[in-house]
Amino acid sequence: ESEREGGQCEVCADSVSFSLAFGLWSLVVQEPTMQTFYLKSAAMALVVASAVAFTPATPFLAPLRGSATSFAPQKVNFAAAFQPVALRGFNSRASSISGMKMVESSNIAMPALSSTMKEGKIVQWVKQVGDKIEAGDIVMVVESDKADMDVEAFEEGYLSKILVEEGDAAEVGSTVAVIVQNEADVGQGGDAAPAAAAAPAASAPAAPAASGPPSTPIAMPALSSTMKEGKIVQWMKSEGDRVEAGDIVMVVESDKADMDVESFESGWIGKILVEDGETAQVGAPVALIVDNEADVGKVSAPAASAAAPAPSSAPTAPSPAASAMPAPAAPAGGERVVASPLAKQLAEERGIDLSTVAGTGPGGRVTASDVENAKAGGAAPAKKEAPKGPVRPSNVPAGTIMATPQAKKAAKKNKVDLAKVQGSGNFGRITEDDVLTAAGKAPASKQPASAPAFASSRTIPDLPDGPVPLSGMQVAVAANMMATKAAPDFRVSRRITTTKFDELYAMMKPKGVTVSALMSKAVALAIEEHPIVNAHYDEKAKAIVYKKDINIANAVAIPGGLITPVIKNCNAMPIMAVSDKWRELVGKAKEGKLVPDEFTTGTFTISNLGMFGVSQFGSLLPAGSGSILAVGGALPTVQMVNGVPTEVKQMEVTITCDHRHIYGADAAMFLKTLAEILETRTIELVM
Repeated sequence: ESEREGGQCEVCADSVSFSLAFGLWSLVVQEPTMQTFYLKSAAMALVVASAVAFTPATPFLAPLRGSATSFAPQKVNFAAAFQPVALRGFNSRASSISGMKMVESSNIAMPALSSTMKEGKIVQWVKQVGDKIEAGDIVMVVESDKADMDVEAFEEGYLSKILVEEGDAAEVGSTVAVIVQNEADVGQGGDAAPAAAAAPAASAPAAPAASGPPSTPIAMPALSSTMKEGKIVQWMKSEGDRVEAGDIVMVVESDKADMDVESFESGWIGKILVEDGETAQVGAPVALIVDNEADVGKVSAPAASAAAPAPSSAPTAPSPAASAMPAPAAPAGGERVVASPLAKQLAEERGIDLSTVAGTGPGGRVTASDVENAKAGGAAPAKKEAPKGPVRPSNVPAGTIMATPQAKKAAKKNKVDLAKVQGSGNFGRITEDDVLTAAGKAPASKQPASAPAFASSRTIPDLPDGPVPLSGMQVAVAANMMATKAAPDFRVSRRITTTKFDELYAMMKPKGVTVSALMSKAVALAIEEHPIVNAHYDEKAKAIVYKKDINIANAVAIPGGLITPVIKNCNAMPIMAVSDKWRELVGKAKEGKLVPDEFTTGTFTISNLGMFGVSQFGSLLPAGSGSILAVGGALPTVQMVNGVPTEVKQMEVTITCDHRHIYGADAAMFLKTLAEILETRTIELVM
């Protein structure tokens, strides 16, 4: 047929060649996105070949043909002549497969912001094409069927393409923008238009519908890009409580931090499927919301639900019209204080102890207004008179039942109606002892402990026994520690005399400068002379990836886990700025307020156990890093100084390195420079 069209055989043959090449290349390439690209390109080339051969009157092929009588066999600039189907990545027909650039990209999808959301409208793009994006950055504002909400990025890179403009809508799960890893690739990667997709699949299998009256599930949300399951720290709403869209319904512990979770629906809590302290897969239902108050307790857990086993039957829901109910109380000693982030900030600024503040928010949550109404020092507002018995604050809504989490669990276990229990805690809060007393049992605080046959004269501590489930953060730490074994590492140690360093610290300590701040600055200055220890090895590209920024991460132990706050561009900051930043990061880490950009962007890590009296240790190499420095404590030792035995202090530091790109000599030279800075060049730390 090509010969029938004369010179068109050249064009057809070239198109068929392209098709075969693309098809064969799709079998070689392992990356699924690129396989799809090559297969589409092969199909397009075949379509063009057929069009040239069989449809000589097609208007857009005119540049390729000319008249049937004057057409002469020749090679054609295919991309220039056939712009409507020019292939991405090719400037002309002369572009070769070996010259193609493979762009590493990821997609930003339209999230499901509520259980009923099918599509969302982009109200505003906070980031623009070409902007740098860090994990945790707000990239867009989306209007769902409930409200406008900020949407964060879970990936780092550069915004390459915006596929859905402001004011346009997209289905849940469809791609709305593309992120590339390299700034030079901005404008590339991803599909030309967002492909409609079904709602994103949850990590847990979809649960069957609940039986009973119509209900809407509250699902375990994905609070980070690495979260697979979440643990419910506390339910802020109980079964039978009224819920409005936007209310905080629970506090969830992810692999990063504890976070408040809002409801996207309005109604009544009809059933709690996962209790306090239990875990559920991301996407699994943890509670059910019903539309009518009369349906509370009538809806049952879905069969074969992906969530944790359904709890025992709940007590009868209290009547909202009940009178003379106990008021909220400040938490008793040892109990967890639940407060909003703004309330915590105000309390810290004003020196108020949150444990002494009565919360008026959902489930006794301390709000900013509660803190503002409290006196500095944590005392509740004084009353004109001191009435007998528990006093209910005037700002507590009528009908609110306040009980500790332990009291709620005891009430469920013993089938006690909390509405009929008189609280003995502060402000009339119901305690576990109150519930046990109402159930006719001895209070937990008064139950006698069995004594051994031969009692010791000292107090025997109550030691833990049996398995204890890991927290979300501990699970993440365990996974990261396993990943450290993927790289072949080695260690090099050196002793450093700290005489000059100790003198500098003694001068800077009154100004609030810590050892961690000084050590971070010293390490950053040493990295400037040895950038190889700040680089990491890229297995896929078989390349050393250098980092211009020197971001020092310091390991910090916090309750229930370990985290590494990062001082960015530490080498370029004055020591007072380093100290202030470090103090801020440690405070946020202890409160669980660090955002991903503040603990995932380190290029070099320091682990210091010297303050615990540890003389020497080695650290595991974090995945994706080139080096980590372990710092031991400074110990007195005798050293010959000018021929005289002299007592000096020395600390031992040990660097762990990835041996794929850092060699023993590199590590030794880095430690030599670090020793020089700490022993003789300490003035550079304050310059």
